[in-house]
Amino acid sequence: MKIEVVTLFPEMIRQAMEFGITGRAVKRGLIAVGTEDPRAHTSDVHRTVDDRPYGGGPGMVMKPEPLVAAIAAATARVPAGSRRIYLSPQGERLGQRRVEALSKEPGLVLVAGRYEGIDERVIATSIDEELSVGDYVLSGGELPALVVIDAVARLMEGALNDARSSAEESFAEGLLDWPHYTRPVEYAGLRVPEVLQGGDHERIRRWRLREALGRTWRRRPDLFLSRRASTAEEVELLNEFLQERQS
Repeated sequence: MKIEVVTLFPEMIRQAMEFGITGRAVKRGLIAVGTEDPRAHTSDVHRTVDDRPYGGGPGMVMKPEPLVAAIAAATARVPAGSRRIYLSPQGERLGQRRVEALSKEPGLVLVAGRYEGIDERVIATSIDEELSVGDYVLSGGELPALVVIDAVARLMEGALNDARSSAEESFAEGLLDWPHYTRPVEYAGLRVPEVLQGGDHERIRRWRLREALGRTWRRRPDLFLSRRASTAEEVELLNEFLQERQS
């Protein structure tokens, strides 16, 4: 996959591409990430990319001319049909299902705004969708862009050393993750559950599913509303979880 990030701080993106699973995906040729700086599309000596907002108010707004030109340049380097996405608090909330859909796109152009935002005419003419990584405000779109890249990169075949990781982690089935343990068996007076110390894979599977269901019910009950209908086994395990906690 080819991904281009339109940003005033291209070095933030380039440096992040050297680490972790994303860095591994880049080294293995699974994704390629480039950047386009709107400043390269200015004509004045100060390389101006922002101006005061019409109607008054604090802060500055990114100008349309250099930003639209930068988006066009980035779009020319990705496959035809690639989506142009503006990272914005006003966008659709990014979830795992949307990440999975994005991982199947031929490419992506991620637009990182700064200041108070970008001229609305840029969105009208050069953006296909807006995405938000949460209900809070950041200083710019670079961190959200990196979130999208990381989430997409780990779904690329060959990015993870064990393909089961992406299938079993949080949200893959609309549930939070189950508790994880490693050595030693006892730490701070707390022991690893006995079921995990044995070799009965079916018992381990059911324990993990029960804990994932229970954790989701307690911490993020809203996730049950967007999941498929629960199976009979899931209902049984969740009831078992709740009964144990009540007792």
